[in-house]
Amino acid sequence: MRMLGKNPLRPESGQMSVEVAVIIPLALVVAITMANIMEYLACCALFDRASLDAVLAHGVSPAGLQTELAAVAEVESAIEEAMGENPAISIEVSATALSSPSGSLVSLSPHLTRFTCALRFRPWPQHLRLAGVSMDAPFEIVHTRSLVVDRYRPGVVM
Repeated sequence: MRMLGKNPLRPESGQMSVEVAVIIPLALVVAITMANIMEYLACCALFDRASLDAVLAHGVSPAGLQTELAAVAEVESAIEEAMGENPAISIEVSATALSSPSGSLVSLSPHLTRFTCALRFRPWPQHLRLAGVSMDAPFEIVHTRSLVVDRYRPGVVM
């Protein structure tokens, strides 16, 4: 008597199960990586526009106190407001006064300030625990933009 179909005792009967068991984790890793890359690129595009706009609007002539710290705080809050609530990112802004070249007696613009805005992106998932194995992603990606402005003369951008 002849049986139709495949013999279940043949060695290739579990090949598809093994292939699926190998492919599914790889596909998940690729999907998570692509999602992180797309989110990072979207955050960078929004950050590039928001940081330059915030420096030009708030860093040049800050409202209230005309200090460097007040300008940095206003620029940082404007960028955070533009970026929205996103737990994967953090914003840092710093300002450094640029001095005149050594040897010159008179500075043409004594209030040139370089604003450096940094976007820190932490990919998802930061902490992952599967089957008793814990994995951490302690790294973060930093994207920076800088712009030199004269804090007391609007429209002077270097």
